[in-house]
Amino acid sequence: MESENKENEIPEMNLDNKYSNNKNLIPESSEKVKKEFEKTKKEIEKLKAFIVKKYPFTQSISILPPASIKHFIEEEEVPKETEKYIHLYIVIPEENFKEYPKIKEEIVKQIEEMKQKIWIQIKTPADIWELCLDSKFELAGAIAMSYPLHDTGILGALRVAEIHKSLVLQKFEKYVVSYVVAGSLVRGEAIPTSDVDVFIIINDTDVKRMPRLELKERLRAIIYQYVAEASSIAGVQNKLSPQVYLLTDFWESVKDAHPVIFTFIRDGIPLYDRGTFMPWKSLLRMGKLKPSPEAIDMFMSMGDKTVKRVKTALLDVVVNEIFWGVTTPSQALLMLYGLPPPTPKHVASEMKRIFVDKEKMLEKRYVNIIEKVINIYKDFEHEKIKEISGEEVDKLLKDTEDYLKRLKELREQIEQRTQEKTIEQIYQDVFALLKNMFGNQSQEKIISEFESQLVKKAKFAPQHLRILKDIVNARTEFKKGKSNAHKVDEARKNASILINDIIEYNQRCDLISKKKEEKK
Repeated sequence: MESENKENEIPEMNLDNKYSNNKNLIPESSEKVKKEFEKTKKEIEKLKAFIVKKYPFTQSISILPPASIKHFIEEEEVPKETEKYIHLYIVIPEENFKEYPKIKEEIVKQIEEMKQKIWIQIKTPADIWELCLDSKFELAGAIAMSYPLHDTGILGALRVAEIHKSLVLQKFEKYVVSYVVAGSLVRGEAIPTSDVDVFIIINDTDVKRMPRLELKERLRAIIYQYVAEASSIAGVQNKLSPQVYLLTDFWESVKDAHPVIFTFIRDGIPLYDRGTFMPWKSLLRMGKLKPSPEAIDMFMSMGDKTVKRVKTALLDVVVNEIFWGVTTPSQALLMLYGLPPPTPKHVASEMKRIFVDKEKMLEKRYVNIIEKVINIYKDFEHEKIKEISGEEVDKLLKDTEDYLKRLKELREQIEQRTQEKTIEQIYQDVFALLKNMFGNQSQEKIISEFESQLVKKAKFAPQHLRILKDIVNARTEFKKGKSNAHKVDEARKNASILINDIIEYNQRCDLISKKKEEKK
């Protein structure tokens, strides 16, 4: 435990390893609210069902904490006698706010029929953000911690952020400069499973004995510890995604006009701010946040670098992708033909020698394609070519596609010819051995002799006769174009058994004859 505490220690930051004793920092969805709700549960549930059914676009309905009602009465100039009422806070989309008078009239009418002491406040997300921008964080916190009756995502996301903010403030107290929400929550797109993007800016000006990177990592580790705790307390599915910034780094990014930081300042809504974030936001709106000349030069140079990077990428497509994409399959087909694979640079000459000149199986224009690709590769190696146009790349890609399509056809041709040679060779080898035994007779006569002289006399097994007939059938079918690679391969494997057994039989016959001669 001590070692864990030491890891969380940051020199020159007066941090207690336990939470602050100030319990009021965590807004409470008080038990009093729940008790009040239980008393009028049936009527409130009925009212909620009416609102949601009548106005399905409603984003959230919640009961404000009793402790905060006094502040809302002051803020909204509501009659003071409503302080003991149940205050319902209803959030609707901005685009539906034009229906506000009608919505309020309908709901008030429903409440009057129920004869309940309920006061409603109908707001939009923009109204909540306005409270935050006016630094009325207590009111925004009360809304976040209100008792939820209906929620499409905005209330849960706000709650988890508010609880996490309170935990972070308890730990760091005066060091938190700003705690800001952004992303889908602020854009009004939050759903119950949306990530909640928060930005936390920490004042690091007091820390001088620790490197910035280490400080940032330690702060991030501590702040991330509270994510799971906040989600558990909030009881929501929203995943909190905090980003931690040091104040000095943040100022540097503002000076350099970093696009992410500018977007963050423009769109972010502070849940807590000590007078730093809102001035940045105001300055940005007034156009006073301007990048330094160095930042402008840097962003301008990115344009030049982009052009260079794209040209390099285009050349890389040809040099690496297309070159290897045509040479490797070509090597594979030369190996299929029975040759050792040549080096990539000699593939074109070998393809021409074998498949164009010798076998007449490939058209010359396909060899021209691979020659062109290899020549570009060589020119790149010798630094004769520095860039290539997109038009040339498109043409090469089309040619490559045609070439690879033709290679597939060539493979079938080679396999066909190889199989033809294989089955013919097997047939010739087997019948050459049998002719030595039975004389130069016809195929049918030799098979008949093999069966009567060897199989029926138990010198060979019936399996050998079946193999012999399979070889003949495979050859006949292949010539008719009916056979396939599997049958040819099966005939080749079985033929080796038959050939070996015939050779062994002949050797035994020769040995017996020799012994008989020796006895004479």
